[in-house]
Amino acid sequence: MRLPSVLTIAGSDSSGGAGIQADIKTAIANGVYAMSAVTALTAQNTMGVTGIHEVPPEFLAEEINEVFADIRPDAVKVGMVASVPLIRTIAERLFAHNARHVVVDPVIVAASGSRLLAEDAAGALAAELFPLAEVVTPNLPELLVLDEIAGGSPESVEDYNSIEARIEAAQRILSRLGAPVLVKGGHTIGRSRSDDVLVTRDGVEVFPAERIQTKNTHGTGCTLSTAIASNLAKGMTLPKAVERAKAFIIGALAAGLDMGHSSGPLHHGFALMSKFIGPGEGNA
Repeated sequence: MRLPSVLTIAGSDSSGGAGIQADIKTAIANGVYAMSAVTALTAQNTMGVTGIHEVPPEFLAEEINEVFADIRPDAVKVGMVASVPLIRTIAERLFAHNARHVVVDPVIVAASGSRLLAEDAAGALAAELFPLAEVVTPNLPELLVLDEIAGGSPESVEDYNSIEARIEAAQRILSRLGAPVLVKGGHTIGRSRSDDVLVTRDGVEVFPAERIQTKNTHGTGCTLSTAIASNLAKGMTLPKAVERAKAFIIGALAAGLDMGHSSGPLHHGFALMSKFIGPGEGNA
C-alpha cells in the first residue's frame, strides 16, 4: 500500500495549532502521508509568538534532500520561512529536485499579530519561490505586501473588500511575479462572507462561503494550504483541490473547538471516524 505524500516545509508551533503540527494533522485528515522539513522552532501559543529559533540553511537543505532521496513527495507545501537565506535554500533544493505541485503560503504575520517574516524577506520570497509555485495563498494583509511588490499601490486591506479589487491584485501578482494566486477572503472587513478568489492563467474562479463567526482561527492559512497540497497530491486539478480544501476548512472551523485563551486552533480531526476516537474506556 502506498499513500500520496506531502512534504511541509514550515516552522514548528509549540501550541500545535499552526505550522508543521497543523500541516501534519491536515494531511492525515485528508488521506495523505505527511513529511516535514522544519525551518524554525517557535515558542508560541494562542496569545502570540515569544521566540523564533531558525535552523541553519545547511541543515534545512539536508532535511529536504533526505526526504526526496527516500519518499519523494507528490506535493510540497511551503509555509513559514523567516529569512532570506532559508528562502533561497528552499528554492534551490526544490528546483534541484524538480518538485511538483508546490503550494506557497506566504506567511508574514500570525493570527495573533506577531510578525513571522523578516522585513527584507518578502521580496526574496516572491522572487525565489513564486516561480516554482502552482499556487500561492495570501490572506488580505499578505496580499497587501505582495501587491506592493508587484507594482500595486494599495493603502490598506480595506482596498480589497471587493471581489474585483482582489482579482486585480492577484492578476498583477500573476503577471509580474509569475504565480497563480488564491486570495483568501477571511480578513474582509465588515462583511458576512468569506469568499476566496483563484486567479490562474486559465482565468478566474470564485469560491463563495458565508463567514463562520468564531475567534478560533489560529492556523487557518496553514491548514488551507496543506489541504490544497494534499488534494493536488491525490491528483485533483487546482480548482478542485481548492474547492475541497475550502470545504475542509469550513468544517474544521464550524466544529467549534475552543482551546486556549485567545485565537484558538481549528478542529482538524472533525471528520475522523474511528473506534480509536472518542471517550476513553478506563482500564477495563
